[in-house]
Amino acid sequence: MSAERVVTLEELDFLATGAWILGTGGGGDPYHGLLALKALYAEGARVPLIQADTLADDAMVGVISQMGAPVVNLERTADPAMTMKPVVMMERHFNRRFDALMLSEIGGGNSIQPFLAAAKLGRPVVDADTMGRAFPSVFHTSFAVGDLQSYPYALADIRDNEVMVMRCENWLWNERIARKILVEWGSRAFSCKAPRTGREVKDWGIHGSVTQAIEIGRALHTARLRHEDPIAALLTQQNGRALFRGKVIDVERRTTAGHLRGVCQLEGLDDNRGEHYSLEFQNEFLVGRHDGAIEVTTPDLICVLDSVSGEAVGTERLRYGQRVTVIALPSPKLFLTPKGLAHTAPVAFGYDFDFVSAFPAAGI
Repeated sequence: MSAERVVTLEELDFLATGAWILGTGGGGDPYHGLLALKALYAEGARVPLIQADTLADDAMVGVISQMGAPVVNLERTADPAMTMKPVVMMERHFNRRFDALMLSEIGGGNSIQPFLAAAKLGRPVVDADTMGRAFPSVFHTSFAVGDLQSYPYALADIRDNEVMVMRCENWLWNERIARKILVEWGSRAFSCKAPRTGREVKDWGIHGSVTQAIEIGRALHTARLRHEDPIAALLTQQNGRALFRGKVIDVERRTTAGHLRGVCQLEGLDDNRGEHYSLEFQNEFLVGRHDGAIEVTTPDLICVLDSVSGEAVGTERLRYGQRVTVIALPSPKLFLTPKGLAHTAPVAFGYDFDFVSAFPAAGI
Protein backbone atom coordinates (compact mmCIF):
# COMPACT_ATOMS: atom_id res chain seq x y z
CA MET A 1 0.00 0.00 0.00
CA SER A 2 1.27 3.48 -0.86
CA ALA A 3 2.25 5.85 1.95
CA GLU A 4 -0.55 8.26 1.01
CA ARG A 5 -3.69 7.97 -1.05
CA VAL A 6 -6.97 9.84 -1.34
CA VAL A 7 -10.06 8.16 0.09
CA THR A 8 -12.55 7.99 -2.79
CA LEU A 9 -16.22 8.90 -2.72
CA GLU A 10 -17.18 5.23 -3.14
CA GLU A 11 -14.97 4.26 -0.21
CA LEU A 12 -16.87 6.60 2.11
CA ASP A 13 -19.85 4.23 1.94
CA PHE A 14 -17.56 1.27 2.59
CA LEU A 15 -15.97 3.08 5.54
CA ALA A 16 -19.33 3.84 7.14
CA THR A 17 -20.55 0.25 6.74
CA GLY A 18 -17.35 -1.32 8.04
CA ALA A 19 -16.89 1.09 10.93
CA TRP A 20 -20.49 0.57 12.04
CA ILE A 21 -19.70 -3.14 12.34
CA LEU A 22 -16.37 -2.56 14.11
CA GLY A 23 -18.21 -0.24 16.49
CA THR A 24 -19.66 -3.30 18.30
CA GLY A 25 -22.93 -1.45 18.79
CA GLY A 26 -21.43 1.94 19.69
CA GLY A 27 -19.58 4.87 18.21
CA GLY A 28 -22.82 6.43 16.98
CA ASP A 29 -24.73 5.78 13.77
CA PRO A 30 -22.48 7.00 10.90
CA TYR A 31 -25.38 7.92 8.59
CA HIS A 32 -25.59 11.68 9.22
CA GLY A 33 -21.82 12.06 9.35
CA LEU A 34 -21.57 10.22 6.04
CA LEU A 35 -24.06 12.61 4.45
CA ALA A 36 -22.11 15.60 5.74
CA LEU A 37 -18.82 14.17 4.44
CA LYS A 38 -20.34 13.42 1.04
CA ALA A 39 -21.56 17.03 0.89
CA LEU A 40 -17.98 18.22 1.48
CA TYR A 41 -16.77 15.87 -1.24
CA ALA A 42 -19.42 17.30 -3.58
CA GLU A 43 -17.89 20.72 -2.91
CA GLY A 44 -14.50 19.41 -4.02
CA ALA A 45 -12.90 18.36 -0.72
CA ARG A 46 -10.77 15.22 -0.64
CA VAL A 47 -9.09 13.57 2.34
CA PRO A 48 -5.68 11.88 2.04
CA LEU A 49 -5.12 8.73 4.09
CA ILE A 50 -1.55 8.24 5.29
CA GLN A 51 0.23 5.33 6.96
CA ALA A 52 1.39 5.75 10.54
CA ASP A 53 4.96 4.72 9.77
CA THR A 54 5.36 7.72 7.45
CA LEU A 55 4.85 10.20 10.29
CA ALA A 56 7.89 12.10 11.53
CA ASP A 57 8.66 11.20 15.13
CA ASP A 58 8.02 14.80 16.19
CA ALA A 59 4.83 15.22 14.15
CA MET A 60 1.80 16.48 16.09
CA VAL A 61 -1.32 14.38 15.55
CA GLY A 62 -4.83 15.35 16.64
CA VAL A 63 -7.06 12.57 18.00
CA ILE A 64 -10.69 13.35 17.24
CA SER A 65 -14.04 12.01 18.43
CA GLN A 66 -17.50 12.92 19.57
CA MET A 67 -18.51 11.81 23.05
CA GLY A 68 -21.79 10.87 24.65
CA ALA A 69 -24.68 8.43 24.61
CA PRO A 70 -25.39 7.04 21.12
CA VAL A 71 -29.14 7.54 21.48
CA VAL A 72 -28.60 11.31 21.88
CA ASN A 73 -26.70 11.43 18.59
CA LEU A 74 -29.87 10.38 16.77
CA GLU A 75 -31.35 13.77 17.66
CA ARG A 76 -28.28 15.89 16.84
CA THR A 77 -26.92 15.49 13.36
CA ALA A 78 -23.23 15.68 12.49
CA ASP A 79 -21.84 19.18 11.97
CA PRO A 80 -18.35 19.65 10.48
CA ALA A 81 -18.04 23.05 12.16
CA MET A 82 -18.55 21.49 15.59
CA THR A 83 -16.08 18.70 14.83
CA MET A 84 -13.49 21.32 13.88
CA LYS A 85 -14.02 23.42 16.98
CA PRO A 86 -11.91 21.46 19.52
CA VAL A 87 -9.23 20.90 16.86
CA VAL A 88 -8.87 24.65 16.39
CA MET A 89 -8.88 25.13 20.17
CA MET A 90 -5.96 22.73 20.54
CA GLU A 91 -3.98 24.27 17.71
CA ARG A 92 -4.50 27.70 19.22
CA HIS A 93 -3.31 26.40 22.58
CA PHE A 94 -0.08 25.00 21.16
CA ASN A 95 0.30 27.74 18.54
CA ARG A 96 1.00 24.94 16.08
CA ARG A 97 -0.92 23.29 13.27
CA PHE A 98 -1.58 19.57 13.45
CA ASP A 99 0.40 17.59 10.89
CA ALA A 100 -2.37 14.98 10.68
CA LEU A 101 -5.59 13.88 12.36
CA MET A 102 -6.56 10.41 13.51
CA LEU A 103 -9.51 8.51 14.88
CA SER A 104 -9.99 7.91 18.56
CA GLU A 105 -12.08 4.89 17.58
CA ILE A 106 -12.95 3.23 14.30
CA GLY A 107 -16.47 2.58 15.61
CA GLY A 108 -19.54 3.94 13.86
CA GLY A 109 -19.91 7.70 13.50
CA ASN A 110 -16.61 8.35 15.22
CA SER A 111 -14.89 6.93 12.14
CA ILE A 112 -16.30 9.88 10.18
CA GLN A 113 -15.50 12.72 12.62
CA PRO A 114 -11.78 13.12 11.79
CA PHE A 115 -12.60 13.03 8.07
CA LEU A 116 -15.06 15.92 8.52
CA ALA A 117 -12.41 18.01 10.28
CA ALA A 118 -9.72 16.95 7.80
CA ALA A 119 -11.92 17.87 4.82
CA LYS A 120 -12.56 21.34 6.24
CA LEU A 121 -9.00 21.99 7.44
CA GLY A 122 -7.07 20.37 4.61
CA ARG A 123 -5.23 17.76 6.70
CA PRO A 124 -4.52 14.07 6.12
CA VAL A 125 -6.00 11.31 8.28
CA VAL A 126 -3.77 8.58 9.69
CA ASP A 127 -4.77 4.98 8.92
CA ALA A 128 -5.01 4.13 12.61
CA ASP A 129 -7.11 4.55 15.73
CA THR A 130 -6.73 3.83 19.45
CA MET A 131 -9.21 0.94 19.86
CA GLY A 132 -9.63 -1.10 16.68
CA ARG A 133 -13.35 -0.92 17.54
CA ALA A 134 -15.42 1.30 19.85
CA PHE A 135 -15.20 1.44 23.65
CA PRO A 136 -17.08 3.66 26.12
CA SER A 137 -14.14 5.70 27.43
CA VAL A 138 -10.57 6.88 26.91
CA PHE A 139 -9.44 4.50 29.66
CA HIS A 140 -9.93 1.69 27.13
CA THR A 141 -7.61 3.13 24.47
CA SER A 142 -4.24 1.84 23.34
CA PHE A 143 -2.68 5.12 24.48
CA ALA A 144 -4.02 4.50 27.99
CA VAL A 145 -2.59 0.97 27.90
CA GLY A 146 0.73 2.57 26.96
CA ASP A 147 0.54 4.97 29.94
CA LEU A 148 0.93 7.98 27.65
CA GLN A 149 0.06 11.42 28.99
CA SER A 150 -3.69 11.99 28.93
CA TYR A 151 -3.76 15.80 28.83
CA PRO A 152 -4.38 18.47 27.69
CA TYR A 153 -7.62 17.89 25.85
CA ALA A 154 -10.32 20.12 24.41
CA LEU A 155 -14.11 19.81 24.59
CA ALA A 156 -16.80 21.84 22.83
CA ASP A 157 -20.55 21.63 22.40
CA ILE A 158 -23.18 22.84 19.95
CA ARG A 159 -23.74 26.06 21.89
CA ASP A 160 -20.88 28.39 22.75
CA ASN A 161 -19.19 26.31 25.44
CA GLU A 162 -15.53 25.37 25.28
CA VAL A 163 -13.40 23.66 27.92
CA MET A 164 -9.67 22.98 27.87
CA VAL A 165 -8.59 20.48 30.54
CA MET A 166 -4.96 21.31 31.29
CA ARG A 167 -4.10 18.49 33.67
CA CYS A 168 -5.61 15.31 35.06
CA GLU A 169 -4.08 12.69 37.29
CA ASN A 170 -4.60 9.72 34.98
CA TRP A 171 -6.83 8.30 32.26
CA LEU A 172 -9.61 7.44 34.70
CA TRP A 173 -9.73 11.04 35.90
CA ASN A 174 -9.62 12.16 32.28
CA GLU A 175 -12.79 10.20 31.64
CA ARG A 176 -14.52 11.28 34.86
CA ILE A 177 -13.93 14.97 34.20
CA ALA A 178 -14.95 14.82 30.55
CA ARG A 179 -18.05 12.74 31.34
CA LYS A 180 -19.28 15.24 33.95
CA ILE A 181 -18.91 18.07 31.46
CA LEU A 182 -20.70 16.34 28.61
CA VAL A 183 -23.62 15.32 30.86
CA GLU A 184 -24.15 19.02 31.62
CA TRP A 185 -24.06 19.64 27.87
CA GLY A 186 -26.83 17.13 27.18
CA SER A 187 -24.71 13.97 26.82
CA ARG A 188 -22.96 15.06 23.65
CA ALA A 189 -19.62 16.80 23.16
CA PHE A 190 -16.94 17.09 20.50
CA SER A 191 -13.39 16.43 21.57
CA CYS A 192 -9.76 16.65 20.58
CA LYS A 193 -7.81 14.33 22.84
CA ALA A 194 -4.27 14.88 24.08
CA PRO A 195 -2.07 15.45 21.01
CA ARG A 196 0.19 12.55 20.11
CA THR A 197 3.62 12.61 18.54
CA GLY A 198 4.31 10.63 15.42
CA ARG A 199 6.48 8.32 17.48
CA GLU A 200 3.63 7.63 19.93
CA VAL A 201 1.23 6.87 17.10
CA LYS A 202 3.74 4.48 15.56
CA ASP A 203 4.38 2.74 18.87
CA TRP A 204 0.86 2.61 20.33
CA GLY A 205 -1.73 3.19 17.60
CA ILE A 206 -3.94 0.39 16.26
CA HIS A 207 -2.64 0.54 12.69
CA GLY A 208 -4.61 -0.11 9.51
CA SER A 209 -8.04 0.18 11.11
CA VAL A 210 -9.41 2.65 8.55
CA THR A 211 -8.39 0.34 5.71
CA GLN A 212 -9.87 -2.60 7.63
CA ALA A 213 -13.22 -0.83 7.89
CA ILE A 214 -13.17 0.07 4.19
CA GLU A 215 -12.41 -3.53 3.22
CA ILE A 216 -15.19 -4.87 5.47
CA GLY A 217 -17.63 -2.48 3.83
CA ARG A 218 -16.40 -3.41 0.36
CA ALA A 219 -16.88 -7.13 1.12
CA LEU A 220 -20.46 -6.60 2.31
CA HIS A 221 -21.44 -4.35 -0.58
CA THR A 222 -19.89 -6.75 -3.10
CA ALA A 223 -21.64 -9.77 -1.58
CA ARG A 224 -25.00 -8.04 -1.75
CA LEU A 225 -24.46 -7.07 -5.40
CA ARG A 226 -23.69 -10.72 -6.15
CA HIS A 227 -26.72 -11.89 -4.16
CA GLU A 228 -24.42 -13.75 -1.77
CA ASP A 229 -24.58 -13.95 2.02
CA PRO A 230 -22.92 -10.72 3.28
CA ILE A 231 -22.40 -12.08 6.80
CA ALA A 232 -20.61 -15.16 5.47
CA ALA A 233 -18.39 -12.89 3.36
CA LEU A 234 -17.53 -10.80 6.42
CA LEU A 235 -16.74 -13.80 8.61
CA THR A 236 -14.47 -15.28 5.95
CA GLN A 237 -12.60 -12.03 5.39
CA GLN A 238 -12.14 -11.18 9.09
CA ASN A 239 -11.74 -14.71 10.52
CA GLY A 240 -14.86 -14.12 12.57
CA ARG A 241 -17.31 -16.50 14.18
CA ALA A 242 -21.11 -16.61 14.04
CA LEU A 243 -22.57 -17.04 17.55
CA PHE A 244 -26.35 -16.80 17.34
CA ARG A 245 -29.19 -16.13 14.94
CA GLY A 246 -32.50 -14.92 16.30
CA LYS A 247 -34.93 -12.07 16.79
CA VAL A 248 -35.06 -9.30 19.37
CA ILE A 249 -37.74 -10.00 21.97
CA ASP A 250 -36.89 -7.39 24.61
CA VAL A 251 -34.60 -4.39 25.13
CA GLU A 252 -33.92 -2.69 28.43
CA ARG A 253 -32.14 0.59 27.73
CA ARG A 254 -31.35 3.66 29.81
CA THR A 255 -29.08 6.68 29.50
CA THR A 256 -27.07 7.27 32.67
CA ALA A 257 -23.91 9.32 33.29
CA GLY A 258 -23.49 9.97 29.58
CA HIS A 259 -23.62 6.28 28.63
CA LEU A 260 -26.30 4.09 27.08
CA ARG A 261 -26.61 0.98 29.25
CA GLY A 262 -28.86 -2.02 29.01
CA VAL A 263 -29.57 -5.61 28.03
CA CYS A 264 -30.99 -7.05 24.81
CA GLN A 265 -32.77 -10.43 24.79
CA LEU A 266 -32.89 -12.63 21.68
CA GLU A 267 -35.02 -15.67 20.85
CA GLY A 268 -33.38 -18.22 18.57
CA LEU A 269 -34.28 -18.83 14.93
CA ASP A 270 -33.15 -21.42 12.37
CA ASP A 271 -30.39 -23.57 13.92
CA ASN A 272 -30.81 -21.69 17.22
CA ARG A 273 -34.57 -22.22 17.51
CA GLY A 274 -35.56 -22.89 21.11
CA GLU A 275 -32.42 -21.19 22.45
CA HIS A 276 -31.90 -17.80 24.09
CA TYR A 277 -29.20 -15.15 23.93
CA SER A 278 -28.65 -12.00 25.98
CA LEU A 279 -26.33 -9.08 25.24
CA GLU A 280 -25.24 -6.61 27.90
CA PHE A 281 -24.00 -3.23 26.74
CA GLN A 282 -22.54 0.08 27.86
CA ASN A 283 -22.70 1.98 24.58
CA GLU A 284 -20.99 -1.11 23.10
CA PHE A 285 -21.80 -4.82 23.51
CA LEU A 286 -19.69 -6.17 26.37
CA VAL A 287 -21.02 -9.63 27.28
CA GLY A 288 -22.87 -12.32 25.34
CA ARG A 289 -24.67 -15.13 27.21
CA HIS A 290 -25.98 -18.21 25.38
CA ASP A 291 -28.76 -19.85 27.38
CA GLY A 292 -27.40 -18.10 30.47
CA ALA A 293 -23.77 -19.20 30.04
CA ILE A 294 -21.15 -16.58 29.17
CA GLU A 295 -19.96 -17.26 25.63
CA VAL A 296 -18.04 -14.10 24.77
CA THR A 297 -16.90 -10.88 26.41
CA THR A 298 -14.95 -7.76 25.68
CA PRO A 299 -12.27 -7.24 24.32
CA ASP A 300 -13.51 -9.65 21.60
CA LEU A 301 -15.65 -7.62 19.21
CA ILE A 302 -19.30 -8.55 19.74
CA CYS A 303 -21.32 -7.35 16.75
CA VAL A 304 -25.04 -7.52 16.02
CA LEU A 305 -25.93 -7.55 12.32
CA ASP A 306 -29.16 -7.49 10.36
CA SER A 307 -29.53 -11.12 9.29
CA VAL A 308 -30.39 -10.21 5.69
CA SER A 309 -28.33 -7.12 4.82
CA GLY A 310 -25.38 -7.67 7.16
CA GLU A 311 -25.57 -4.04 8.28
CA ALA A 312 -24.69 -3.37 11.90
CA VAL A 313 -27.40 -2.67 14.47
CA GLY A 314 -26.32 -0.16 17.10
CA THR A 315 -27.37 -0.42 20.71
CA GLU A 316 -29.58 2.64 20.28
CA ARG A 317 -31.37 1.05 17.28
CA LEU A 318 -32.27 -2.34 18.75
CA ARG A 319 -36.02 -2.91 18.34
CA TYR A 320 -38.50 -5.68 19.08
CA GLY A 321 -38.84 -8.15 16.23
CA GLN A 322 -35.56 -7.41 14.44
CA ARG A 323 -33.98 -10.50 12.85
CA VAL A 324 -30.32 -10.34 13.80
CA THR A 325 -27.14 -12.41 13.83
CA VAL A 326 -24.60 -12.09 16.64
CA ILE A 327 -20.99 -12.52 15.55
CA ALA A 328 -17.59 -12.16 17.18
CA LEU A 329 -14.43 -10.73 15.61
CA PRO A 330 -10.93 -11.07 17.08
CA SER A 331 -9.60 -8.34 19.35
CA PRO A 332 -6.47 -6.33 18.51
CA LYS A 333 -3.55 -8.22 20.03
CA LEU A 334 -2.57 -5.33 22.31
CA PHE A 335 -5.76 -5.80 24.33
CA LEU A 336 -5.00 -9.50 24.88
CA THR A 337 -1.86 -8.72 26.87
CA PRO A 338 -2.14 -8.61 30.69
CA LYS A 339 -1.94 -4.79 30.62
CA GLY A 340 -4.42 -4.58 27.77
CA LEU A 341 -6.89 -6.83 29.56
CA ALA A 342 -6.66 -4.66 32.66
CA HIS A 343 -8.11 -1.85 30.51
CA THR A 344 -10.60 -3.78 28.36
CA ALA A 345 -11.65 -7.08 29.98
CA PRO A 346 -14.95 -7.36 31.92
CA VAL A 347 -13.28 -6.32 35.19
CA ALA A 348 -12.59 -2.91 33.61
CA PHE A 349 -16.37 -2.44 33.37
CA GLY A 350 -17.20 -3.57 36.89
CA TYR A 351 -17.89 -7.25 36.25
CA ASP A 352 -16.52 -9.90 38.60
CA PHE A 353 -15.48 -12.43 35.93
CA ASP A 354 -12.55 -12.74 33.54
CA PHE A 355 -12.28 -12.42 29.77
CA VAL A 356 -14.09 -15.18 27.84
CA SER A 357 -13.06 -15.37 24.21
CA ALA A 358 -15.03 -16.74 21.29
CA PHE A 359 -11.68 -17.74 19.84
CA PRO A 360 -10.04 -20.52 21.89
CA ALA A 361 -6.63 -19.81 20.39
CA ALA A 362 -6.66 -16.18 21.62
CA GLY A 363 -3.31 -15.69 23.29
CA ILE A 364 -2.82 -13.70 26.47
